[in-house]
Amino acid sequence: MSGTENLPITDLGTLKALAHPLRMQLYRGLCVARTATASQLAEQVDEAVSLVSYHLRKLAEHGLIEAAEPQSGDGRERWWQPSSQGVSIRDKDFRDAPERASAHLAATRLFHEQRADMYRRYLDERPTWGAEWNSAAPDNESLLRLTPAELAELGEELLALARKYDEKGRAAEAAGATEGRENVALHVYGFPFRT
Repeated sequence: MSGTENLPITDLGTLKALAHPLRMQLYRGLCVARTATASQLAEQVDEAVSLVSYHLRKLAEHGLIEAAEPQSGDGRERWWQPSSQGVSIRDKDFRDAPERASAHLAATRLFHEQRADMYRRYLDERPTWGAEWNSAAPDNESLLRLTPAELAELGEELLALARKYDEKGRAAEAAGATEGRENVALHVYGFPFRT
């Protein structure tokens, strides 16, 4: 990955490029793998390599992914990597026009539906993960009384904490501590509500 921070998405074209169900799956899969070929990703999403290659090129056109150094001696297939640690899509960057606000809402709904699908799949597969993983997986809800500024600060602190653990886990893995290590999704939502 060439970037260490999240790539801010502020233009409609890039948002629409990412807010495609298959492209978002491919992008997420690439973020997990860090580098992959179209063939490897096609196997993960159960789609044709030609279709996956097309969508990877679309992601690359918008600067979301980039060519990576080949990870094998076979030079026939192109390797890809995310161009940054992740993406940042903020409501404030899309509320200036109805079309932009509508596209942002549609993208947000897609991302949340895919995250919910990931969690439902975990729940369905829970028995196969065993007691240790199931005990370790947090599932909680906090009902707070905050201002917008406090909620924003909380979100930044939670993101920093998640990054700390990601860096710690990746460093341990690079040092050879791979035993028991798995991909972990951490989804955090904070939003106002009235009863």
